[in-house]
Amino acid sequence: MHHLHEARKILSHSGIESSLLITEEPGDATEFARQCVTDGYELVIACGGDGTVNEVVNGLAGSAVPLAVFPSGTANVLAKELRIPWDVCGAAELVARSHPRRIALGQIAPLDAQRPARYFLCLGGAGPDGVIVYSLDLGAKQKAGVLAYWMEGFHQLMRYPFPFFRVASNGHTLDASLVVVGRTRHYGGPFEITTGASLFRDEFEILALTTRNPLAYLGMLPALWLGQLRGRDDVQFWKATSLRCQALPGNGNGNQPIYAQVDGEPAGRLDVEFRIVPSALTLLVPTTADESSG
Repeated sequence: MHHLHEARKILSHSGIESSLLITEEPGDATEFARQCVTDGYELVIACGGDGTVNEVVNGLAGSAVPLAVFPSGTANVLAKELRIPWDVCGAAELVARSHPRRIALGQIAPLDAQRPARYFLCLGGAGPDGVIVYSLDLGAKQKAGVLAYWMEGFHQLMRYPFPFFRVASNGHTLDASLVVVGRTRHYGGPFEITTGASLFRDEFEILALTTRNPLAYLGMLPALWLGQLRGRDDVQFWKATSLRCQALPGNGNGNQPIYAQVDGEPAGRLDVEFRIVPSALTLLVPTTADESSG
């Protein structure tokens, strides 16, 4: 909290007066952001991890109010993408030297329309990463941070059946056990997966894995670490503005659910559609990041 007070002083010295709103439960950040739009605020700054940023994005989407970010929490992919320092005061110093840029957002919508559509800023996915996010204990996440994702990942490696699901995009279909839907180069932790993606283009870069073999997944870790996934026979990359992911009946996995995630938060079971929504958010972008990511 002390760092936030110092950050507010830095903003004030730059002529930016601020109010502090503290979340207490899931959904608060979305409601706060919507209220800021209604009340005529000129800027909203999200201080937190990917989940907090996602909530704020869902409150600001469609408005003209810019979003800035002070990174904290378990991880913050947006801060990595924009080269914002993992230091609240350092991030505050960048605000006055940044400029607003209108960007697209991703959106995930269930095909049965029984849940509302949800926006996402950086990445989505379905398959193993979805079940990891769905299964992760909130307390373990708060205590262990990124390590909790690794622990849950190895746990799922031993028990998850890696069921295929049908992916339809750009007029083509394939069966995959994992899909990553990227709007950013960064995925989480030290990894960069969809390195051809950019927040400043109206498209996704998509990765699909076409193997169900747990040992193959384990064997991909060195290639993932070294950024050498491209070119493998069981890995496909392409660009698209939408894709559908649908569970396959009778796939030898009983009623094994397949989960989706967006920005590291649970997004329900398949069947879902990921799609680009152009000009959906105003993002406050440091000039250096803009020049390197366009």
